[in-house]
Amino acid sequence: MAMALEGIKVVDLTRMAPGPFCTMVLGDMGAEVIKVEQPGGGRMAVARGLPDAAEAQRRAAFSAVNRNKRSIVLNLKNRESQDILLKLAEDADVFLEGFRPGVVSRLGCDYETLHKLNPKLVYCSLSGYGQDGPYQNLVGHDINYISVGGALGGIGTPDGRPAIPNNIIADYAGGGLHAAVGVMGALLAKGTTGEGQYVDIAMSDGVGYMLAAMMSEYFSLGSIPKPGATVLNGAAPYYNVYKCKDGKYLSLGCIEPWFWTDLCTALGREDLIEGQFDESNWPRVTVELENIFAQRDREEWWTMLESAGDVAVAKVYSIDEMVEDPQNVHRKMVIDVGEVNGETVRQVGIGPKLSTTPGSVRTLGAVTGQHTKEILSELGYASADVERLISESAVEAA
Repeated sequence: MAMALEGIKVVDLTRMAPGPFCTMVLGDMGAEVIKVEQPGGGRMAVARGLPDAAEAQRRAAFSAVNRNKRSIVLNLKNRESQDILLKLAEDADVFLEGFRPGVVSRLGCDYETLHKLNPKLVYCSLSGYGQDGPYQNLVGHDINYISVGGALGGIGTPDGRPAIPNNIIADYAGGGLHAAVGVMGALLAKGTTGEGQYVDIAMSDGVGYMLAAMMSEYFSLGSIPKPGATVLNGAAPYYNVYKCKDGKYLSLGCIEPWFWTDLCTALGREDLIEGQFDESNWPRVTVELENIFAQRDREEWWTMLESAGDVAVAKVYSIDEMVEDPQNVHRKMVIDVGEVNGETVRQVGIGPKLSTTPGSVRTLGAVTGQHTKEILSELGYASADVERLISESAVEAA
């Protein structure tokens, strides 16, 4: 069966989570992804301690962000390795890098160089703050990008410090997914213009982009969403989380009056229906609901409320619960993708469900340098030359 990005070749020079997630998305949609890695797996891998061969294979197999990719190790401080990278880019459709601005110029693989070599190439730079501006050279991570992007300042409780979410917002959504959208847009444009282009992705931009509605309210009404002080971040009793008797939580999203009415009716508290949007009532109603939900276990409440009409309710899951949920299992968001040394490998499934060109997991993640010799052979290097490059530490092979 044909795949949406079948025939698209991607050269991935990224290291941290956002880039590999972007190319995971492209790979899931059918692109051929060649992951260009550092000798020894890079400084972080060395600092954390290198596993033995069996454990390295297991880690690679279970790494969803490395699936559907081949791995080549190039020492880009070596001139011949730089030439190999240029050969990879000659017939590539997409080139993705995640260095700070200026680094790729020193490595000889900047946009200007590769555009002359391959004018049809879509070149994506994925960084924390983008390729220009006063913060362009600052180091950072998700927590910093969601700070500058405006998200972290609105997450938490009114009387506490900002609550740090896992690195989903900037790294995966504002970075990796944002980059995938930009790359696919540029690929589509190439069908019209006949040329590739430069895609500049900043994770801080991606975070700000996702604040579209909040920024619209700020510019039109002057409202600033402070932690725990707005309808959608914890102030309203009808859009909140509640602790149950067993210590587990339920989430409510009963914004619509008819949802709220069905909830209150199911709880036998019709007296709470009126005044849903009266903010002066919210603290009192929140306490009432806290006391109510504390009387039963989460599963009891779920069984009762899921069949009580239109009540927007859900169980707040830990990840071990998420992977067993029947909806997630039915939607194939948890899948078995193969085996490693007799052990079944389970991974996250594929999010976008395309009807005629669905995505797929075709290969498990590769260990560092697993395909070095294979890829060099495809580029026309003779076996003797490959062995020489290995002996000179220009490349590494598993």
